[in-house]
Amino acid sequence: MFDIINTKSVKVILITFLVYGGLVAAHEGEFWPLSIYPMFSQGANPWTRAMVKDVRQLDDETIWQVSYFRNTPGTQVAMQDHGIDQIDFSNFVSKTTHWDEQRVQGLRTMMGPELLASKDLMIYKVNGIIHDDGSIDIEAVPFILLTENESVKNPNLPQSAFFRD
Repeated sequence: MFDIINTKSVKVILITFLVYGGLVAAHEGEFWPLSIYPMFSQGANPWTRAMVKDVRQLDDETIWQVSYFRNTPGTQVAMQDHGIDQIDFSNFVSKTTHWDEQRVQGLRTMMGPELLASKDLMIYKVNGIIHDDGSIDIEAVPFILLTENESVKNPNLPQSAFFRD
């Protein structure tokens, strides 16, 4: 009888660890129900977010330049003021790896025709990294320009920036 209980308990523990290991592996090291602070588990890794600026008043040469985050040209566009969830927008831009016409059109739809009629929207990928010495670099890379009538991918970026596997 004692051997049966031990065998069952070992199997239950083993299955529990296997399920937990599978969930952690499938969620890139973060599995919320069993993690106290998943947002901090990868805190020192490089990160990418997205932001939007109105560049209607700027010349073509200026709008395509990579800049330090605080020196990014244009006027900030607050997503919340236009009924766009900032987290959804940022996830869409930063996690999309294949920017075909359908994805670009999805971004245009998210912005909405009213916003595109009044502004030229530069979608930036904002990349941040923490160095070993504790310094932080944050650069804003112009990614896609959305105007009322067209969508233009940054001509200075390699094709691999828009189509990654």
